[in-house]
This record gives sequence, structure tokens and C-alpha cells, in this order.
Amino acid sequence: MLHDVGIINVWTFLAGALVIILLPGPNSLYVLRTGMSRGVKAASKAIAGVMMGDLILIFLAWAGVATLIRTSPHIFMVVKYLGAMFLLYLGVKIILGALRKREASQPTEAVKVENYFLRAVLLGVTNPKAILFYVSFFIQFIDPAVTHTAPAFAVLGSMIQLMSLSYYLVLLMAGSVMVRFLKNRTRLVKLGNMLTGMLFFGFAVRLVSAQS
Repeated sequence: MLHDVGIINVWTFLAGALVIILLPGPNSLYVLRTGMSRGVKAASKAIAGVMMGDLILIFLAWAGVATLIRTSPHIFMVVKYLGAMFLLYLGVKIILGALRKREASQPTEAVKVENYFLRAVLLGVTNPKAILFYVSFFIQFIDPAVTHTAPAFAVLGSMIQLMSLSYYLVLLMAGSVMVRFLKNRTRLVKLGNMLTGMLFFGFAVRLVSAQS
């Protein structure tokens, strides 16, 4: 059935997709950190946002935006620096939150409504390398003889989305377990948040150094 839509070497695709999904990145780190600091409901919104961001990127890759980014250095630079600035913003926010002293009885930003879904979407779509990845990775598993690639992109995208969702749900459960473990370990929590913020700085630097 997969051959009918132009997909080839599906098992190689699944193996490669699994390795890529398991590699640590800003999306998975954001989901894990949100689950640990804001709970299951907020993390679920973050997961939905990450999935939506990936879906947008897959569509843009199929629509030819990746080719435009590859051939236009100016567009690539603008999107790249916007993405890096957003990663830096998240890193600064996490570190400042770790440094800010709170009373045990004081609600931790419960009053402030944060749009975890939108943040997760922005985290994905402001990474131009991700769009280029979907084209360069997907195209290896689409028969060159196929005229219409939309069905193949849709099927491959659905596969990688389902695998990503399973991985993020595991992160969500892991975050819940870690919350119970770190409940009375405030210093360890603060250190973890500081390291998380620094990792986002690292992701920003890596994105800035990326070439089209």
C-alpha cells in the first residue's frame, strides 16, 4: 500500500526517524521542562504546540518553502536569527525563574496565564533548518518517478508525528515521576532549571552557526 503512494524503504525511514526523534533538542526539552514545572495540563498543551509546529513545517517543506529558504540566504538569515532570539528568550526566562526566590505558600505563576501551545509552535516554526530537514530526509524515501508527492509527504509526516507523539507522552510521564522525586529538593530543582536555561542558550548558538 505504501508503494502505491510512492514511499520506498519504509523500514529504513522508521529507523532513521526514531534516531532523530530520540536526539535531545529544544522541543523535547521544552516539553519535559514544562511538565516538571507546570504540570501535565501545561505539558499537554506544549506537546500539542510542538506537533502543530512540526505539521506546519512538513506542509511548508512540501509546498516548496524549503527550496525558497535554501536559495535565498536573506530569508534563511532572518528566520534563523528570529529562532535564535526566541531560544535565548526562553533560556533567560527559565534562568530568571530559577533565580527568583518564592515563598512556599506563594502560587508559582498560577495567576499568570501562559500560552504554552503558542510558545511550542513558535519554537518549531522559527527553525529554518527543520524545514530543510524534512525535505532532505523525506525525499530519500519517495520514489523519484512519482509525479504527485503530496500523498507520500502526508503518510511519512503522519508516521513521524505518531512516533513523536509517543516519545513526548513518555517524556510527560517521566516529568511526572521526576516532579515527585524533586518535590522537596529545591536546590536540585534550581540547578536543573539553570542547566535547562543554559541548554537553550546552546541551542540558540547552534542555530546561529547553522548554514543553509
